Amino acid sequence: MRVFVYDYTFEGMLTAVFEAYSRRSFPDLLMREGDVLPLFCEETFQVYTDQEKADRVWSALVKKQSTMALTRLTMCWLSELPDVGMLLFRYIRKTIDAPASIELNFADEDVLALTKLWKKVANEQTRILQFLRFQKAQDGTYFAAMEPLYNVLPLAVNHFSNRFRDQRWLIYDLKRSYGYYYDLRDVTEVRFEEKAEHLVTGMLDKSLMAEDEELFQRMWKTYFQSTTIRERLNPKLHRQNMPVRFWKYMTEKQ
Repeated sequence: MRVFVYDYTFEGMLTAVFEAYSRRSFPDLLMREGDVLPLFCEETFQVYTDQEKADRVWSALVKKQSTMALTRLTMCWLSELPDVGMLLFRYIRKTIDAPASIELNFADEDVLALTKLWKKVANEQTRILQFLRFQKAQDGTYFAAMEPLYNVLPLAVNHFSNRFRDQRWLIYDLKRSYGYYYDLRDVTEVRFEEKAEHLVTGMLDKSLMAEDEELFQRMWKTYFQSTTIRERLNPKLHRQNMPVRFWKYMTEKQ
């Protein structure tokens, strides 16, 4: 078994593709640095991420794939699944070697697997837009937190920066310990060395809330309850459309 070891970045994976073609030696497995190698590993090669090499591979993909296909490729990477690097590596290799685009060749198992994974990531992105709930802090900043299955926060940021251009906000990924802050002009990725309680629980403490935040939360809960038609309750369908894992961050479910 031939193993390429890389830094588990998208650019690193593209660099691995470049190195494989340069060496005329293709890996059976891509592994991140620090992982335990398989028992029957015959050869290992350390991939050092090189932006220029990654750009050359990406340029080759641009010539062979549509914009939508390239978007799907990058979205699949955000799934962060352990084997996503090898899946994308095989897909990219087939794309480069094929005389025509393979993006609609669903008879190919890698094309099909990538399409299914893209749909899962896209669905999680949609759920962020649907279920994110902001809480207003004393300084006027709107805070919201979630733990998405996949790293989809970068996909949702443009929506919020366009939709809420007149207010400062911080959207935080509790699972990955980073977020995005909008200061009425620019969106900046932020990380915190020390985590306040709300960066762990996802909910602002009452002492940090704006004066009227509790009032608006009560009003929203009242509206949610008043519009519920008890005779038409369908808990199973409700949980299907609004997964339980989001409830602890949603005002109307508190």
